Amino acid sequence: MAPIPGSGLAKGLAVTLRTMTRKTVTEQYPDAQPELPPRTRGVIGLFEENCTVCMLCARECPDWCIYIDSHKETVPPAAPGGRERSRNVLDRFAIDFSLCMYCGICIEVCPFDALFWSPEFEYAETDIRDLTHERDKLREWMWTVPAPPALDPGAEEPKEIAAARKTAEKLAAAQAEPQEPQGGES
Repeated sequence: MAPIPGSGLAKGLAVTLRTMTRKTVTEQYPDAQPELPPRTRGVIGLFEENCTVCMLCARECPDWCIYIDSHKETVPPAAPGGRERSRNVLDRFAIDFSLCMYCGICIEVCPFDALFWSPEFEYAETDIRDLTHERDKLREWMWTVPAPPALDPGAEEPKEIAAARKTAEKLAAAQAEPQEPQGGES
């Protein structure tokens, strides 16, 4: 059976009229802040104290939007008779968010937990050159990083914590043992 001419138009108008009579669900963004999911990817924050300038984040970034500069510094020996060591000192850490595609590879490959996702998304600029955030600005974003979710109560204890607990228990047991007198005292 052939469709009636104009039935498609009538169906379209019916949908339009039905939609017009419903209450809108638009959030008035600047006035009402959106409720974001807990794992929202907004901007990347830098915890500078954990950065060892290993450059893994910059090497793995597919957009090459992470810029890191450092220099080597000599550290005196920790114990007398030890040798001097050299360590990298961070001079510049910048992310160009005009190039970043928010893939999160830099955060995943960081072995020292120096990079984190912040749910902040309001960092628009009028000039694209201002979207390169230096380490001071990246450090400010760390204050907005949410705390990690609580561990599952039925989950197995992490191996690092279990090993540290065993060591602490051994040390406590060794210190609790009574000291035996030495030598020929009677």
